[in-house]
Parts: sequence; C-alpha cells; structure tokens
Amino acid sequence: MMNAKFSRLTLVAVVILAGCGKPEEDGAGPAASSPAVPVVVAPVSVQPLWDEEEVVGNVEAAQRAVLSAKVTGVIDAVKVAPGARVQRGTTLATIDAREIKARLDSAMAAQDQAQKDFARIERLLQSGSSTRQEFDAATARLRTADASLVEARTMLQYTGITAPFDGVVTRKLVEVGDLATPGKPLLEMENSSLLRFECEIPEALLDRVNMGSELPVRVDAAGAELNGKVSEIAPSASAGSRTFLVKLDLPAAEKLRAGQFGRVRVPVRERPALLVAESAVVRRGQIESVFVVEKGKARLRLVKSGRQMNGEIEILSGLSGGESVVVRDAHLLTDGVSVEAAP
Repeated sequence: MMNAKFSRLTLVAVVILAGCGKPEEDGAGPAASSPAVPVVVAPVSVQPLWDEEEVVGNVEAAQRAVLSAKVTGVIDAVKVAPGARVQRGTTLATIDAREIKARLDSAMAAQDQAQKDFARIERLLQSGSSTRQEFDAATARLRTADASLVEARTMLQYTGITAPFDGVVTRKLVEVGDLATPGKPLLEMENSSLLRFECEIPEALLDRVNMGSELPVRVDAAGAELNGKVSEIAPSASAGSRTFLVKLDLPAAEKLRAGQFGRVRVPVRERPALLVAESAVVRRGQIESVFVVEKGKARLRLVKSGRQMNGEIEILSGLSGGESVVVRDAHLLTDGVSVEAAP
C-alpha cells in the first residue's frame, strides 16, 4: 500500500518538473534566435566645463548723439523724421537766420570800411602825413572787423543742424515754430552699425571679466547668440547696487537693434562634466533616459540632464563616465534588447 502511494507521488513530481522545464526551453528558443539590432554608439566623454552666471542687460548703440542748437532762433524747418537714415553732414533742421544774416551784412560793411581806412592811413604813413600811432589804430580796427566777420559767418553756419556721423535719427524733440536755444535738445541719432551690450556686473563676478575678453551674449528678440568683446569696465561701483557697468562690443547681426534685452554669461568656476550627444537622451514626459550598451545588450538608464551646447548635453546623474551609449534612434529600443555596433 505504501509502495503504491509512493509510486503515484513520484510520477506526479516527474510530470510537474517536466511541465516546468518545457516553457523555459520554448521561451529561450526565440530569444536566442532574435537578430541583434544595429546601433550607433559613442562613449560618454568627460570634459572640463565652466559654470556660468547670467547677467541681464541691453543692446545699445556705441555711437550716439543728442543734437542741440548753438544759437538762439525759431525753428523754420525740420527735414527728417525718426527712423530716417542720414549721412554725415546732412542738414537735419534749420533755424531762422534773418537776424544773423543782418549781423553778417553789418560785419561785412564794417570790414570793408576798415580795409579802406587801413589803406588810406598806410599811404599817408608812407608819405609822412600820418603817424605811427594812427597806422596801428587802423590795423587794430581792421583785425577787429575781420574777427567780427568770421564770427558772423560761423554763427550763420550754426543755423543749420547737421548730422555728425552716418546713422539713424531716433527721436525728434522739436517742431517748426519752436524756439531753439543753446543746449536745448532738438534731435537724437545713433549709429546702428556699431552696437554694444551694456550690463551691470556684480562685484563678486568682476574678477572674471577682463578687458578684451570675449563673453557669450544671448539676445532672444534677435534670435542671436554672439561673442561680445569687453571694451569698457567702469572703474568704480554703483553705490546702491554694488555693481560695475561693463560694455561689450557686438558683431553685426541681421535682427540686432538698439534697446533689445539680452543676457551675458559670465564664467564662475571650471569643473569636469559628463557629455553625450543630444540624440542619445530619450525624453518621455518628464523622464529622461539613455541606453547604455553592456555585453551586447541595451540597458536603460534614467538620467538627469543639464546644459546643452554645440550638439551635446551635460548629464548630471545616472552615468559615471566611460560607458558607451546609443546615439541614434535610441527611442526605438527597449531595455535588454540585443544590439551590435554598426560600422
């Protein structure tokens, strides 16, 4: 009885073991026969990287001018409007010159009379009919008349407000009929071909900025990232903000305009960083991952990315360096799939 029972239990165990082993063999067959997926891999590189701090600022014209009158008079013509491009020497506005012209006519008449008196006294001196003192007095009157004539002619030139350089008129502050007085702003203009970036650098970062050094400047409105060259550093800090005014010359860019907002990146410290190609990072929602190739298998690694630059992206966590990652069509892979490096 006991022998028969033991025989039945042994038979059941054999059947169970046989059943457990058969699916495992069936499952291993297809996996072993699946072809390896060809992939393009690249090593994770370790490169020195500068931590940077952004400082905001504005694009400004390197050459600006506020034009004002040198004489008093009524504006009788304004020949330009804001936005007009002008060349150096172009007349932008004129002042009523009738009073100055009358002064010029008077100076010309006085000089003509002084020249005649000088010539007459000179003849009399040569003939002995005049004294040396009379000749000296005539000479002084002629010099005074000459100076008055030069002054009147110069004042007449001041009735025309001209452009001091090639540029663009940015503001018009007067209209025809307004009274112009010395020092009163009439027009503003700037040279739009020479632009610079102006920002306030905190005193803690000033030692990272040197004359002639280049810093990256980003202007989103122009869609441009440019290398600005430091051309001016204020020698003293602003008392309220403890910042230093720094100016960087900018290269020409198609959509770059004065007044645009921008950011300059100031290097703070250098450190080693792990970099991979941007195409190696797979993003699904908020989750970032890469596929590391280990022993012919693609292994999923969750990572956290940092800065992007020149087609590469910094990996802050998830990799240790020295691994090889898939850099093309990584989003098509699954964890554990067999892969082989494509030639």
